[in-house]
Amino acid sequence: MKILIIGAAGMLGRKLTASLLANPLWPDLTLVLADVVAPAPVAGAQCLTVDLASPATATTLIAHRPDVIFHLAAIVSGDAEVNFDKGYTINLDASRWLFDAIRAQPGYCPRLVFASSCAVIGTPFPDVVGDDFHLTPRTSYGTQKAMTELLLADYSRRGMFDGIGLRLPTICIRPGLPNLAASGFFSNILREPLVGKPAILPVRDSLRHWFASPRAAVGFLRHAAVVDTAPMDQNRSLNMPGLSATVAEQIEALRRVAGQKAVDLIQLTPDPAIAVIVEAWARAFNPARALAMGFTADHSFDAIIQAHIADELGGTV
Repeated sequence: MKILIIGAAGMLGRKLTASLLANPLWPDLTLVLADVVAPAPVAGAQCLTVDLASPATATTLIAHRPDVIFHLAAIVSGDAEVNFDKGYTINLDASRWLFDAIRAQPGYCPRLVFASSCAVIGTPFPDVVGDDFHLTPRTSYGTQKAMTELLLADYSRRGMFDGIGLRLPTICIRPGLPNLAASGFFSNILREPLVGKPAILPVRDSLRHWFASPRAAVGFLRHAAVVDTAPMDQNRSLNMPGLSATVAEQIEALRRVAGQKAVDLIQLTPDPAIAVIVEAWARAFNPARALAMGFTADHSFDAIIQAHIADELGGTV
């Protein structure tokens, strides 16, 4: 079974790679890992450094006709908002080039798992967003993801590949260093205090949002690679399960797990540019379609924090 992971050097790509190698979904697994930054060498995997801004890259990536393609590469939300052309080139154009490269291969129809985002949903929305809610992105990033979802559905309808789009919640706690995502502070206010470092909170603590842990996100991707897509019909993108919580509830979970000393490291420093982006994101979902198809997620922020401690901090703080 040939597997291609585009965006393999990113957090989810690395964790998905490790999960597939530790617990393969298929026998005789062959992995190709591709990203603009060289993926870390992995025994048994081919690593490629590629430029997704070049149309020719897509043809190179699918030359060996992978059976499953995980399309995880993206310019993150804050960066896509500031760098308009860069966001559209990578988040939309590169996806179209990939889809057309697949289309150009006669008799080839892979499973394509696309990492979309709940940013395709924007205001005005109900307190709990259902599966039938229309796409209302309020950022360039959300618009780029929504447009790619439409392409995914149309190419799948025409039998060019078997696509499934996952509208991922904000992934928290993300390990590593802060990135340019507008949502990055949701992780920062937990990750940094857990190791004794200060963190900035740029929004009101009553802000409610939709979350999933890295463990849950890897589970979504693995399940999407093998799930029966027939029940999806022409609606090829799913709201993923998650956990709805306010920033204050995040902080209370941190207090329960790591104590007041960790909470005291969080400093409220309002940032209107970040606030205007995240305020336009949905607060909670009723992901009935995804749940019916067997996707599962986290049930408490305490568990999300404990998973981060176990996976990234050696089990103790």
